[in-house]
Amino acid sequence: MTAHDALLRDFDAGSKPALSRIISIVENERAGFREILATLHPRLGRAHRIGITGPPGAGKSTLTSALVRHYRELGQRVAVVAVDPTSPFTGGALLGDRIRMGEVALDEGVFIRSMATRGSLGGLALSTGEVTDVLDAFGFDRVFVETVGVGQSELNIAAAADTTVVMLVPESGDSVQAMKAGLLEASDLLVVNKADRPGAERMARELTQMLHLRMGKALRNVPAHHGVDLKRLGKSAAVAPSDDGKWEIPVLQTVAETGKGVPELAEALDRHSAWLAASGELTRRRRARLAERVRDEVDRRLRRRVWVEQGGQASLEAALQDLESGRITPYEVADRITGRVEP
Repeated sequence: MTAHDALLRDFDAGSKPALSRIISIVENERAGFREILATLHPRLGRAHRIGITGPPGAGKSTLTSALVRHYRELGQRVAVVAVDPTSPFTGGALLGDRIRMGEVALDEGVFIRSMATRGSLGGLALSTGEVTDVLDAFGFDRVFVETVGVGQSELNIAAAADTTVVMLVPESGDSVQAMKAGLLEASDLLVVNKADRPGAERMARELTQMLHLRMGKALRNVPAHHGVDLKRLGKSAAVAPSDDGKWEIPVLQTVAETGKGVPELAEALDRHSAWLAASGELTRRRRARLAERVRDEVDRRLRRRVWVEQGGQASLEAALQDLESGRITPYEVADRITGRVEP
């Protein structure tokens, strides 16, 4: 009998305190966390994992809350992992999403966990994916991962989720520049939130046009002359069905505070989930996620072995004076630490 057997029994019985304790063990990499994850691993794959990302102030927490309410009305159990960036100066994080989601946090069918990136360059700590696994194993139907999109994090959340929603607002700026930030590669759905503000229609239309230019379908069913009606192009392209079996990224408009557009967004999420299963893309994405998890775990173990167990950090600190004086180079120190110095 292991130290965590009783805790896992409570977890299996649906105890939220047990769920919270297991998440804390996993998040902080306490003793036995790998054994717990190994026990839960065969249960994974039931939850629809939805990533929601976008710039600060886009209304991600408000929209997530609206989606949570929608799915709760359908009787589904929902979990939210709200990821806030860690300060590079203090190591802390605001973790304010739970406060902003206070209305749904009291629902017995909802579980919200705030987490920090802990310095992860991609915006998601390795433990974020592991916590998502715990929530999947607990039996939630939908697991949302919400994070601030600051460039690389859109790509990281796309790797961690089954479906990725990228949010923008009319004030997000030139949508052409937004596309250069990798949003097209990261998103399965694009949402223009706060669509009651000026410029929302224009942004949605431009995003739709760019998506279809990228896919080579921008001029499909459009007369070949200079008088192209761009408004008609934007609207027709947004709803045109794919004729090659590929997923066409929809551009939706929402007003999260009032709930406008939320049912349509939920319907699009369900359509994407169904497409993932039917096309085989879900299997491909989940296999890729598992492969990346193995790579991350190898990196984590190697970092600990090099820097802690084999004294790499101490070797680096001892070499700093010689590095500063120029007597040795960073590459020589790295050779020493990794044990590849020639005798």
